Formats: sequence, C-alpha cells, structure tokens
Amino acid sequence: MTHEEHHAAKTLGIGKAIAVLTSGGDAQGMNAAVRAVVRVGIFTGARVFFVHEGYQGLVDGGDHIKEATWESVSMMLQLGSRMGVEAVMALLEGTPDTPACVVSLSGNQAVRLPLMECVQVTKDVTKAMDEKKFDEALKLRGRSFMNNWEVYKLLAHVRPPVSKSGSHTVAVMNVGAPAAGMNAAVRSTVRIGLIQGNRVLVVHDGFEGLAKGQIEEAGWSYVGGWTGQGGSKLGTKRTLPKKSFEQISANITKFNIQGLVIIGGFEAYTGGLELMEGRKQFDELCIPFVVIPATVSNNVPGSDFSVGADTALNTICTTCDRIKQSAAGTKRRVFIIETMGGYCGYLATMAGLAAGADAAYIFEEPFTIRDLQANVEHLVQKMKTTVKRGLVLRNEKCNENYTTDFIFNLYSEEGKGIFDSRKNVLGHMQQGGSPTPFDRNFATKMGAKAMNWMSGKIKESYRNGRIFANTPDSGCVLGMRKRALVFQPVAELKDQTDFEHRIPKEQWWLKLRPILKILAKYEIDLDTSDHAHLEHITRKRSGEAAV
Repeated sequence: MTHEEHHAAKTLGIGKAIAVLTSGGDAQGMNAAVRAVVRVGIFTGARVFFVHEGYQGLVDGGDHIKEATWESVSMMLQLGSRMGVEAVMALLEGTPDTPACVVSLSGNQAVRLPLMECVQVTKDVTKAMDEKKFDEALKLRGRSFMNNWEVYKLLAHVRPPVSKSGSHTVAVMNVGAPAAGMNAAVRSTVRIGLIQGNRVLVVHDGFEGLAKGQIEEAGWSYVGGWTGQGGSKLGTKRTLPKKSFEQISANITKFNIQGLVIIGGFEAYTGGLELMEGRKQFDELCIPFVVIPATVSNNVPGSDFSVGADTALNTICTTCDRIKQSAAGTKRRVFIIETMGGYCGYLATMAGLAAGADAAYIFEEPFTIRDLQANVEHLVQKMKTTVKRGLVLRNEKCNENYTTDFIFNLYSEEGKGIFDSRKNVLGHMQQGGSPTPFDRNFATKMGAKAMNWMSGKIKESYRNGRIFANTPDSGCVLGMRKRALVFQPVAELKDQTDFEHRIPKEQWWLKLRPILKILAKYEIDLDTSDHAHLEHITRKRSGEAAV
C-alpha cells in the first residue's frame, strides 16, 4: 500500500463499518487474523464489529454482534496478521467488478482473488479428486507434482534400486552453525541420489572434514530417522575452504567426488564463492556445487527463506507468549528480549509481529536515543490503558552502543514508578530443538531439487572422460524466491551482498515493519507495497554514539 493509498484508505474507512467473523472448524492463527482486521480497521477510521458464532450469528444478530475496541483483541495472537491487513484493505479499496474476494498467501505475498473464481476452482479440484484424477487436481491447484507427493513417496521407499554402472559420486556436507532441518535436507539429498543410481558420500565437519578426509559412503539406512532430528548429525563448522584448497583438491580426486551439495548459512555461501575463485588454480575444484541455505538467521543472499529459520521463530514466539502471560499476571511489567540473527533483523521483526511486540530494534532500521525515549513514552501511555504490559525485542547486533543492558537500564530508569523492566537473552536455544513441519518439508524439497539439478549438471559437465565444470551456472545457491525454488549462480549474487554485515542488501520482510508498529498503536503511514523501499544501511557504525 503506497503513501497516497494509505491516506485514501483512511478517508474511505471513516463512517464505514466492517464485520469480522470466523467460520468452519478452529484453526491456529484465526485469532491473529481477527486482531489484525480489528486494529487495521480502527486505524483506517472504520468501526469494526465482532460477529460471534459465524454466519449464524450474522443471521441472529442481537448480542451476537458487538463493537470491537483496540484493547478487546489484546492477548489474541498466541491463542495471519498479514492476511488480516490485506483483508481490511480489500474491503476499503474494493471495486464494483470485484466486490467479494478471498485473501490468499502466495510465497511471501498476500494476494486478492475473486471469490466466485475461488469457489469454481475448489469445485473443480473436488471433482477431480472424487474421480481419482490426482494429476489433474494438482495442476488445478497450481502445484508441481514432483515437488510434493512424488518426492515423499520416493523418500519413503524402503528398497532402493541397485546402483547402476557408470553412476556419479556426489558428496553432501553441512557448513556453519547448526540449524533445525539440516538433517532432513541431508536425508533427502542422500536418498534421491541413491534412487538416481548415484554413489553418495557424506562429509563430517564441513570444509575442514573435506580437507582432512573425514568422508564416508552413505547407504539408504544411514539417514533413517533423520527428518525430525535437530542440529547436525554430520557435524558442522564455520571453517572456509580457501586455506585448504590443496588438501580439498587431493581428497576430491581420492574419493572421485564429481559434485558437492553444501547445506548451511552465510559460511556455506561464502565458501561457494571461494570454491569458484579456487578453480583458477585447482582443476579439481571444477565440479558442480549447490548451496542449500540453512541458518536460523535467514541471511543467505538469493533466498527469501532458509531452512531452520521457521523453527527458531517458533521457539522465540513460544517464549514470548509465556513471558507475556507472566507480564499479564503481574501487571505493569515490560520485558526486553534479545534474539539471535547476527546483523539480520528477520527473527526480531517476525517474532515481534507474531508476538505483538511494542518495538523491535534491528540493524537494518537505525534508531537513536530519541527513538528509545519515544518507545518508553509509548509504554508509559500504554500502562494507563487496560493493557498493562510491554514486550520489546532486540536483535543481538542491532547497535553496538545500545546494548540489551543499556536498553534495560534506560527503560528501568525512565519507567520507574510506572512499570518494572525485565530482560531475557534467549541465546543458543534458538538453534536447537526438533524442526517444525515447515522446516522438515522445506528441507526435504530443497534436498530433492538440489540432487535433481546436480545429476543433470554433472552429465552436462562431462568432457573427455572427466567432469569439468567452470561456467558460472555450475556453482549455485538454491533459493526460494516468492513461491518458486530457483538456482542462482553464486558469482551473480556478490553484488547483492553486504559482506561486512553478512546480510543481503535487499530483504523482503523489511516492508512488513510498518504493520508491526501500527498493531502496537503507533501513528505512522501504512506502506506494504512492493514499491515500498527501505534503504539498506551499509555505513560503518563503529565509534558512533547514535545511529
């Protein structure tokens, strides 16, 4: 939503009423969507009404319909905010041609679809399923058959085909910090490789293990039960390959490695760039490789999401929900929570949006002491309402001067006599635990896609009796861009990278930050369009008292 559209929406909302109801069975996230609809509706000047008991309440009227207030949806998050925002905007900007619409999530974007068109597609899919025309049903839903059901059937296969003669040798390893879902990605890579008739090797302890020869062959049962296990079963280190090119080249020859699948975070991406540079000196490094982003920080260039980030986000949200319950019971208490992510503010922002935080401090959006004071004043005013609690998130490297301790001391001093302050540093608990269903499935799809690409690229690179891959597209990052999984040459991603701060120069989730502030009752413009531009900060911050 542009700046001009925001003001138009405010004008359209004045004097109008919006009713919000839920229908069908209970679903996680319903309350978050209701909260967003109510607060954005009020923000745009409209009156918003609750309808209890679904459509029946709309028919019965009376006590089933009650006007909503800002405070009436407090503490509802843990009990789709983005969907709710788009739903309200659809109501205020609807046209006579499309008076009714369904707000649907596609990739990381919410889109509005004509209601009757959705109804027809649903009917067509149901009919195809009833007639057991499964391929037709999947096409109607706009999904790739191979990327879903077929992959899971193949990976559950208990008697894989015998390796064919002339098969290729592919090695898989983890690089960087552990992330939930790494093991699921390894499992998928290994088993799809075996199904294709390849010989699959696993490398322990990342590039360091590749240099030391910590390599072994993996069979079908080797990765059994890995899907739901957190951490890294293979072991993972942050060591980069540049200093060990000679040893790595020797082991590539010794084990006849013809392709490399690297699963990891920013070090995996940087390591891929170093391998590309090393090809100039070592022919052995001229083999195809692909990087699968896997890090809680979600900071790998070329991908909107990384394996492990969803699990970390769930851990933070669960902790925030429990802390908010404590704050609600004791009253007049503000909690300051430090999240991981390095310089990337993804976790702090998305957790703040999901948990209903009053503020989320990140590196990408500079703040000064005046901003901190404004946040304190906002909380002082909040304590005068019926919602007497506060939640503030801080990314671990958002500012070298305004540390968690500094912010805690400032809030404690300025809020003295009005509210108490507490602080929590979540630390490495964000890297642990079993992966969420999303991370398990995402990692599985990424591993399968990577191995399919690898098999084709090895055949393409076969020359004069050996593998020789020296083109830019023979070393790629497999990333999710909106809804598609795409391969992007690592060399082409260099210009999109802030290497000093280990983050991409452009990050899609930054345009969601205005929603976080509006739902916390700050008076700002609502701009969630793709054209919204938040300038990336590349200047050095060392020595600055305030930024």
